[in-house]
Amino acid sequence: MVLAWSRQIFLRFGPDLKTGAFLRRHIEAFETLGGVPRVLLYDNLKSAVLQRVGDAIVFNPDLLAFSGHYHYEPRPAAPYRGNEKGRVERAIRYIRTSFFPAREWKDLEDLNGQAKAWCEGLSAERRCPGDRTRTVGDAFVEERGRLIALPGDRYPAEDRLAVAVGKTPYARFDLNDYTVPHDRVQRTLEVRATGDTVRVLDGSEIVAVHARSWGKGLQVEDAAHLATLVAHKREARHERGMDRLHHALARSEEFLQRVAERGSNLGSTTAGLLRLLDTHGAPALDAAIEEALAADAPHLGAVRVALDKALHAAGRCPPVAVALPDDPRVRDIVVKPHALASYDRLGRQDENNDA
Repeated sequence: MVLAWSRQIFLRFGPDLKTGAFLRRHIEAFETLGGVPRVLLYDNLKSAVLQRVGDAIVFNPDLLAFSGHYHYEPRPAAPYRGNEKGRVERAIRYIRTSFFPAREWKDLEDLNGQAKAWCEGLSAERRCPGDRTRTVGDAFVEERGRLIALPGDRYPAEDRLAVAVGKTPYARFDLNDYTVPHDRVQRTLEVRATGDTVRVLDGSEIVAVHARSWGKGLQVEDAAHLATLVAHKREARHERGMDRLHHALARSEEFLQRVAERGSNLGSTTAGLLRLLDTHGAPALDAAIEEALAADAPHLGAVRVALDKALHAAGRCPPVAVALPDDPRVRDIVVKPHALASYDRLGRQDENNDA
């Protein structure tokens, strides 16, 4: 930014030129200069002018809201009229020849620190083009008093984007993925980003806050989001296991209730019963649970003992566990055996219908 009368330069560098960053540089310039110019002349960039047909101009609505907050007039330069923005063009040439040659910096913060020192030092000490008897710095002291005073609050200059979150709890913004709580999946959230922070909102509620990453293809994760997701998945697996037991075994609910009353671990008991169900089948496990309850021994060891006694009494070898795939459509199937006499009844019914 170049002030038209004093030629005071504001120079800063950033990683992008999105609308949010464009407006944040305005704010930094206003605060550094100590006020707001009454008119700002813009080249026809998309952050300022969305469309132009002759004298008909469609301003970027974000810029209009911003200029209304700071009470200045945004004015676009005429196309192909380099003389209208000559002060800026000459300032860019001056920066290239005075600031950049032989300069070194280690990061963006270091470069901006050097730019600030250059604007306040060497650049401000040059002779003012409009009055060679004074320096740019001296002219700026006089011009500063004519700037519009800053408002009492900063404009919230943020990049905003509606993001559709899929089945995984990540919101994609600027080619990076940021975690959100697991209960906010499969809905559209809003991302609001500043230069250093990314916030994710569900309506007016802030559901996630992350440090902004300027890399590409990275996953920025909040440990609390991941821990909650893991706990939710464990609880879901536990509930699915209990549902399967209740569906397959007549007294599993009573057995687990007694286990809970004794203070034993429900999760490990449920997992153990599911393994026994896969190995021995529902009828044998149902009988073993019945025996354990009758003996007032509601724990997994008593069920195993009852199964072993039944196998020994029948003269059978212990069953071999079948390795099933991880697909829940296969692992969670429960087949209840029924009396084969039902087929005889169906046969008799067909004979009566034929007669």
